[in-house]
Amino acid sequence: MPTVAQLIEALPEAEEAPGAAAETLPESLSAALADASLRLAPTGRWRRMGLLATLQAKIGAAYLFYWVRGWFAGAPEKERLAAEAQWKNAARLLDSMSYLRGAAMKVGQMLANFPDIAPQPFIETLERLHYDAPPMHWSLLSEMVANELGDDPQHVFAKFETRAFAAASLGQVHRATLPDGAQAAVKIQYPGIARTIRDDLRNLQLFLLPARLDKDWEYVREQFEELRIRLEQETDYEAEAAAQSKVRSLFREDEGIVVPRVYPQWSTARVLTMERIDGVHLDAFLARNPTQQERNAAAEKLVRGWFRMMYAGRLLYADMHLGNVLFLDDGRVALLDFGMMLPLEGELWEDLRFMDRGMTTGRHEDRIAAVKRWSDIGDSPADAERLRLTEEYSDWCWRWRYCGGEFDFGDEADFCRGIELFVQMVRRRYSRAKRSTPIMARHHFGGHAILYRLQARVDLRPIVEEEIQAAGWDRSEYA
Repeated sequence: MPTVAQLIEALPEAEEAPGAAAETLPESLSAALADASLRLAPTGRWRRMGLLATLQAKIGAAYLFYWVRGWFAGAPEKERLAAEAQWKNAARLLDSMSYLRGAAMKVGQMLANFPDIAPQPFIETLERLHYDAPPMHWSLLSEMVANELGDDPQHVFAKFETRAFAAASLGQVHRATLPDGAQAAVKIQYPGIARTIRDDLRNLQLFLLPARLDKDWEYVREQFEELRIRLEQETDYEAEAAAQSKVRSLFREDEGIVVPRVYPQWSTARVLTMERIDGVHLDAFLARNPTQQERNAAAEKLVRGWFRMMYAGRLLYADMHLGNVLFLDDGRVALLDFGMMLPLEGELWEDLRFMDRGMTTGRHEDRIAAVKRWSDIGDSPADAERLRLTEEYSDWCWRWRYCGGEFDFGDEADFCRGIELFVQMVRRRYSRAKRSTPIMARHHFGGHAILYRLQARVDLRPIVEEEIQAAGWDRSEYA
């Protein structure tokens, strides 16, 4: 079987008809991605909406073309056409989202966390958006960076590489050497990216207009407002630097959890300079054929890190995806990107504590009470189905906390069941819940997806209980 990278390189251009000459394919996609690196992210609500609408039409046309041709093809031919259509559309998504960047690329990143919710070629291709999106050409960034740092980066740093080594939805990362010789990673925000997020969110509001007629509109409005705050928060690198420094202070060196130190002298609202960590992403880690013990050890460190932030730091790490985790050669794991953090305080903290207690006793009546409070579900017969489905989904999210013993996160059927429950809730518009629910859902699915890819089989309950006790949380009051 070819690698994902080889398949991506073999994709045809969006305009080419099926069956194009294979020898022209790698050059055509490379040219498209190179072109994306030379373009600033488009701004303006209507321009961005038009680009998305055009992309949607192209994808729809490709699948219609496949469907019509399939009438005249045998089963093997249908399979070939389906794969061809999916890979072509994956290429269009990668190219278009790489150009749009911002919130549109965030959608692509989120889709990559959900195997089976979209065709596998889409998922494998969109995974590149986590950390391997086409970077923006340095010529489009240099003036902005010089204005932020007060001088040309080649003068500010002892050494600065103008070619980015990582890129994602809001910015890209360059290697640099500080004057004292320390190796640094400089994250640079794309010009105008904050405006693109505001434009995308305003466009999304248009799609939400029909929901105003729904009785649960107030819940939707508040959840959308929370999501807007967190997405716009990601464009403030000073706030991210503060969160990163706080999180770093929560860990000891001997715990095997690394958070890069921030260098404030070379950081601004749009440039973040931090310690450079040498590690590999999950795909490269798995390519080494790690033992089950190594997989489990990595899972234990990740979960300890996530819950240390939650209980000791009172911060929910909402941006959990493959691009924000590095695996080091000595067995340590590094956590990256602290732009999307949800403060756990006041009423939200009390609600979360009640939910945690109710969902981790293993008692059905406790789960029901917790779900009713979080999702504001009453006792009327009309709410019976909503309660059943919401309780099932909530139980899936939390079950590994109360089941005890080894939990198999690599169980494909179980993971797909969680996705199906989530999809059912979306289809039925069960949106009545706390305003932070979409952020919580991203946290749960992101973490579960990473542990699923690790194929971890481990009892993580003792780790979480240890973190709760260390943070001084007396859970007996909820008994």
